[in-house]
Amino acid sequence: MSTALIIGDIQRGITDGYPFARQVVPPLTELLPRARAAGVLVVFVHFGFRANGADVPPDNAMFRTFFEAGDAFHEGSDGTQIALPVSGEDVVVLKRRASAFAGTDLDLVLRARGVRTLAVAGVATSAMVAATCYDAADRGYGVTVLRDGCADGDPAMHDFFMDAVFPSRGFGVVPCAGWTPGRDA
Repeated sequence: MSTALIIGDIQRGITDGYPFARQVVPPLTELLPRARAAGVLVVFVHFGFRANGADVPPDNAMFRTFFEAGDAFHEGSDGTQIALPVSGEDVVVLKRRASAFAGTDLDLVLRARGVRTLAVAGVATSAMVAATCYDAADRGYGVTVLRDGCADGDPAMHDFFMDAVFPSRGFGVVPCAGWTPGRDA
């Protein structure tokens, strides 16, 4: 199988602290056994800053706000733990920026496994999902976005990306239940 399922930022500090993020847990929980049975590489990407803030840009108000929110976004804390069932064959990647590729070994892992297409899910649609999809496309991967496997604090923004932005970039958009591993990406 040359497909990977990338699930980003579905971690306790986000699903517990941001109600919009909880809505993606049921469809993704149902999807995981089907993806694994099809031989899809499941990759969980979670977000965390170093506890000392060494990786927080001093002039970036958004990152500073996340860092100052406390342990929810500090590497190794309960808040950075994946909020979905992780299996032994899954890959877990720690990131410190919006894209799952920025400063991580994700591309290396995917290429080592012969992955050519990605299905992307997570929160927020206008942040992690969009950044990861653009980065993936720039690296030559085929991209499908799992509509109900993503959410945004602004539902109109979520719909805008799903209905206009992602299709205009050539990304497929399908619901989790309608995704066929290997065929839709």
